[in-house]
Amino acid sequence: MDHGLIGEHLPHSFSKEIHEKLGYYGYELCEVSRDDLHRFMTQRDFRGINVTIPYKEAVIPYLHEISDRAKKIGAVNTVVNKNGVLYGDNTDYGGMTALILKSGIEIKGKKVLILGTGGTAKTARAVISDLGAASVITVSRTKSDTAISYGEAVSLHLDADVILNATPVGMFPLTDAAPISLDGFNNLLGVIDVIYNPLNTRLMLDARERGIKAENGLYMLVAQAILAAEIFTGKKLSAEITNRIYRDILQKKQNIVLVGMPGSGKSTVGKTLAAELSMPFVDTDELIVKKAGMEITEIFSRFGEEYFRDLESEVIKEAGLLNGTVISTGGGAVLRRKNVNELKKNGKIFFLDRPVSELIPTDDRPLADKKEKIEALYGVRYPIYCAAADITVGVSETPENTADAIKRFL
Repeated sequence: MDHGLIGEHLPHSFSKEIHEKLGYYGYELCEVSRDDLHRFMTQRDFRGINVTIPYKEAVIPYLHEISDRAKKIGAVNTVVNKNGVLYGDNTDYGGMTALILKSGIEIKGKKVLILGTGGTAKTARAVISDLGAASVITVSRTKSDTAISYGEAVSLHLDADVILNATPVGMFPLTDAAPISLDGFNNLLGVIDVIYNPLNTRLMLDARERGIKAENGLYMLVAQAILAAEIFTGKKLSAEITNRIYRDILQKKQNIVLVGMPGSGKSTVGKTLAAELSMPFVDTDELIVKKAGMEITEIFSRFGEEYFRDLESEVIKEAGLLNGTVISTGGGAVLRRKNVNELKKNGKIFFLDRPVSELIPTDDRPLADKKEKIEALYGVRYPIYCAAADITVGVSETPENTADAIKRFL
């Protein structure tokens, strides 16, 4: 192997795409079982590797040299093979620092809870201490001399200012989980979650619903990768390269979700936008029809609206885990808050705001087949669309003009 990433499970990783954007070397994702780690590290059949969960500490005994930074932290995420001599370093420190500074979440003088005790948590502790936190408390499932339990965290430390999640809880594919409830953390100023897939974890969404600033780990991933590339190649890379690749990856992974009234043009605009951006397109109503094996009007007439909404939630949950897709939703998709949260895990929600006078009733929409129904729905749903949306876009004369308006926000 030339260069790559080793870890136990890597289907979620964006690292290959980041390193290959630099164009300096080949990069592979290499899943290594715990039983096979010894063979992999002793064979040394690589030029340079990054290391992720759960091996950031486990690789240390195989290394001949370790940087002072990695020694201080007690974790290694970058290994270079220099003619059979393995040199270990930690670029997570620089990546974590860059992430926290980008987030705008104040650390100096604050009380910070770090969730987790692995290599990333150790890095976070070092960074947060160096940034001048007033106190840093590590939280673990098992209480120890260096960590409190989650029970103690919620009984003794509800006055925490910042929570940083350094565990894999909430990571793809188990995206419904959160490592801790934010109930009672009334002083909380910010949440940092090192997970980057999904782009918005349940913990982050919970924070934002409470008006608390939250940031994911994608910028950290890119920043530490650039620092690792510097070690691999000996080249100094600019901060602009980090920012450019971050923007590229975010745009590639983030879904564009369209919500709005029946007849507002979601499907037409969505298809136009997908074609112009070379992105896949899905329509949740079409997915429901496919799943049910019948048209929406038949679903309503045979089983009722509640049955339809349950199917809709199932489809939205699946669509929300997609990456880099334009998603057109049904008019009532945002009526359930859980649907909005699923769509926001990897997506930015755009409300296509078409005046009610321009909404035309059609027979294939059971709740909007008459003008009176549309007007009644509009009055009820308009504030729900506004609350669910990240951005509201007025519908223009043509689908192309509306698509252009959305692209400007991107």
